[in-house]
Amino acid sequence: MKKALRIAGLTLLSIFVVMVLFVIGYVVKLSVEFYRIDDETDLTAEIVNHQEAEIAIGNEYTIVTMNIGFGAYTKEFSFFMDSGVMLDGTAVAGKNSTAKSKEVVLTNTKGAIDIVSSFTPDFAFFQEVDIESTRSYKVNQLEMIRENFSEYASSFALNFHSSYLLYPFQDPHGAVNGGIATFSKYKITESMRYKLPIDESFPVKFFDLDRCFMITRIPVSGNKELVLINVHLSAYDKGGVYRQLQLEKLNTILEVEKNIGNYVIVGGDFNHDIADSLHTFATEQFVPEWVYVFDQDKLTTGYNFATSNAHPTCRSTDIPYQKDVNYTVVIDGFIISDNIEEISVENVVMVNGEDVSFVYSDHNAVVLKFKLK
Repeated sequence: MKKALRIAGLTLLSIFVVMVLFVIGYVVKLSVEFYRIDDETDLTAEIVNHQEAEIAIGNEYTIVTMNIGFGAYTKEFSFFMDSGVMLDGTAVAGKNSTAKSKEVVLTNTKGAIDIVSSFTPDFAFFQEVDIESTRSYKVNQLEMIRENFSEYASSFALNFHSSYLLYPFQDPHGAVNGGIATFSKYKITESMRYKLPIDESFPVKFFDLDRCFMITRIPVSGNKELVLINVHLSAYDKGGVYRQLQLEKLNTILEVEKNIGNYVIVGGDFNHDIADSLHTFATEQFVPEWVYVFDQDKLTTGYNFATSNAHPTCRSTDIPYQKDVNYTVVIDGFIISDNIEEISVENVVMVNGEDVSFVYSDHNAVVLKFKLK
């Protein structure tokens, strides 16, 4: 009996030691492979399918932005990092980390592409575009978008690159390579990636994106440039410390470009309420902690928001989507310099008579029509 207990004890101890060594080894591996991309990384040499046409003052142009959510977000999908509270006090939390299947990723990616394509844009911004990630079954979404927009120049910047993440244990997020992409019918002379301040604490740094914005420059008649800035700001930032630092860096860039006299459009997923929409839409949830407000008074002089709050652009992902149940808000849209005329802004919920609101992503596309003054 004593011998059996000794063997059982040694076995349990051995298993415990192996588990501890595995955890230590895994953390060391993550730490060794972890890195942040340098600031002001020149992507010009990586621009695909160069174009020669230039844009002109006074003509009408269209730009569309859409966060495609790495192709995972069906209406049934909830995200493991998101949590919230229902109005009745019930706490809720997302469950999923990876898409349900490769077929879902392909369907959602094509659906998002079709939405953006339906507006035949001159320019397009995409966020959460995976090129080879476990969570999206290694579907190359960038390649799919480029195949559809074959007559456009494009530039891509990584903003999420990680070793295999074992968490959550029931549905590991895996290895991730994803980013933001900008497409243009017109000539791009330069593309640059600028890093944004982010939380480097352990273990948050392994799960948060390598936040950045990407600037592409389009020549305009009269020796000016249209400066397109594709952004995806932080969502999970308790206290908003890093969000404030990110806005400060963005504002610094905006001020420089304004002083030069360039035309500037910032677009994408701001992860802030940018359209005074905090309490606009019907919901059975309290406002989530991650929703911060980006007011006009936080924006550098000479710029304005080009947004709409007729429809939401983002839904909570702590529960599967149900209209008027999930919290919804406007966090996607544009900022434009005051030498650009806003013609119209539309948060896309219908395309050719079809309801596409939160069908292919947890975000809806936003369309801006504009002129250079």
